Amino acid sequence: MKFKIMHANLNVLDLDRSIEFYQKALGMTVNKRKKAADGSFELVFLGDGLSEFQLELTWLRDHKDPYELGDNESHICFRTDQYDEAHALHEAMGCICYENTAMGLYFIHDPDDYWLEIVPQR
Repeated sequence: MKFKIMHANLNVLDLDRSIEFYQKALGMTVNKRKKAADGSFELVFLGDGLSEFQLELTWLRDHKDPYELGDNESHICFRTDQYDEAHALHEAMGCICYENTAMGLYFIHDPDDYWLEIVPQR
């Protein structure tokens, strides 16, 4: 039996702001949108254009408070072939929240404070 990872979900407070962040910070594009007929939720699937994996952003109309992320130890990792350029972009955006130069990686956080790991292609 084999399983293939297809998507991960993050709940967000401001869908447009989050889409803009993922487009600018990580070059992701919107692959699909789904709105509930009653307007209670909207799903947006973002892709990297390189793999089938998608990031699903979920907006819930009735959720108004920031999401409780606990110790924020969970994260999604992105690998880039332009690490220095990515670091410069993220530094200019002000979204680097943790850096480990000894390990050669850093983390950025999105508008809802989800952490995203950035590593170089090796």
